[in-house]
Amino acid sequence: MALLDWLIIVLFLFGLLGIIWWVLSHKKDDTSDYFLSGRSESWLAVGAAIFAANIGSEHLVGLAGAGASSGMAMAHWEMQGWMILLLGWVFVPFYAHSRVFTMPEFLLKRYNKNTSSTLSIITLISYVLTKVSVTAFTGGIFLESVMGINFWTGAIGLVLITGVFTVLGGMKGIMKVSVIQTPILVIGAITILILGLLKAGGGGLVDGWNEVVKYAGNNIHLVHAKGDPWYDKFPGIGVIFGASIIGFWYWCTDQHIVQRVLAAKDLNHARKGTIFAGFLKILPVFMFLIPGMIAAALKAKGIPGFDFDSNDKAYGSMVTNLLPMGVKGIVVVGFIAALMTSLAAHFNSSATLFTIDFYKNYRPEASEHKLVWVGRMATLTVVFLGLIWIPIMRGLGSVLYEYLQNVQSLIAPAIAAVFLLGVFHRKITPKAGEWGLLSGFFIGMFRLLLMIFKNSIAPDSPLGAMLAINWLHFCLFLFFFTMAVMVVVSFFTPKADESQLKGLTYFSQTAEQVAETRNSWSKWDIITSVVVVAICVAFYVHFW
Repeated sequence: MALLDWLIIVLFLFGLLGIIWWVLSHKKDDTSDYFLSGRSESWLAVGAAIFAANIGSEHLVGLAGAGASSGMAMAHWEMQGWMILLLGWVFVPFYAHSRVFTMPEFLLKRYNKNTSSTLSIITLISYVLTKVSVTAFTGGIFLESVMGINFWTGAIGLVLITGVFTVLGGMKGIMKVSVIQTPILVIGAITILILGLLKAGGGGLVDGWNEVVKYAGNNIHLVHAKGDPWYDKFPGIGVIFGASIIGFWYWCTDQHIVQRVLAAKDLNHARKGTIFAGFLKILPVFMFLIPGMIAAALKAKGIPGFDFDSNDKAYGSMVTNLLPMGVKGIVVVGFIAALMTSLAAHFNSSATLFTIDFYKNYRPEASEHKLVWVGRMATLTVVFLGLIWIPIMRGLGSVLYEYLQNVQSLIAPAIAAVFLLGVFHRKITPKAGEWGLLSGFFIGMFRLLLMIFKNSIAPDSPLGAMLAINWLHFCLFLFFFTMAVMVVVSFFTPKADESQLKGLTYFSQTAEQVAETRNSWSKWDIITSVVVVAICVAFYVHFW
């Protein structure tokens, strides 16, 4: 990092102060403004915010590291632009018509209070296990490898700066930074991709790609056949279905993604925002995963500067060795902004969940000012718990991105099943949602507990046999098990009143709601959505 690069970073920090000042000078001390930006955002801001909330240090460090170690295997979790379309086309109308702030609030309307509270607890736990801790840890690694900052100084500093920004800026501040940093992030990452290919190919892009393919071998394929060394970890087409379940939970039901869509000014902007995010979501494979593969190829060729001792430092080596002075500062600013917006999204969503689903429920007379204050305190608590989890997380997996998806595979199936059946099957009862969510979650957490103490479990014991099940196969089992529980419980428990279901399921929408949804899209929305799906299909065909 040269002096010019550091000056650019300092200017970025002053820019953050300017955004905070702007937000505070225009703020309204109420929950709609603080948590949902007053439901006033355009499709451009919504799409950029969805992408920014998703792209964090787990991509800069974890996804690139996964590319360096296992090639295209983890691309299944990134080539999911089509899944974001499901959010915009299928689920957003139900969320918008119900006028909810949170996903647990939606389940309160569709099922009952216990289901809502359970989802709030599960989501907050998942943010500690898979979001805050991973972002802080991988952020520290990235800042250390690129800027030379001590790991813990970088990790804690990132959390503190982001925490202050989130507390003061709220959702409006997050949305503003998202719009600014997204183009910088995309352009910077694509620049690194091109420079990496040129370096690997001795000046030629095609030659560079051929070198990467040559080094990757079978890892260039998305699906591994039996007998392949990677089959046991990513088994056949099972990886596609397992990744889809996790993707459905993340893109269509997770608070920190859906909250960005709920901030849209209307259904039209919400849907267009998801389409825009669908296009952006095609890029991470090329922005991070393939550069990780390039870094591994450069290391194998013995190129100076690429002798990193951990695959999680692969992307940092690309930034450090390929970018010229000045450009490096701009790109690093884009990456730091990405880390901050992703972390801020989790902070803000955690505050929303606790404030709306717990505190407001027990203190309905609390003022808007009090609710915002409670949300800020909830943010600090999640930050503290996330930092505590980091040492445990390090012992569960050597590849960070793989760890992230592994833990999410235990959380996602039950939530995905409850939302899917809840919206499309009106005969699923309130108690069925409650029992499905609880049973699926406890089984998932039991397996996580086994993972933590795996060294103390005999492989030939019943617990060892459960632990030996491939994580993607276990994800599929948990998904269908939860749905089976819900169907069975629905036969023996009272059904929901028609008044409760009104507007919350596919077959109970009012004529006005159907008309509003139909009037919110045009032929161009359909055409652009088809293009997103076609690109995803073409990618699978090429790398199958």
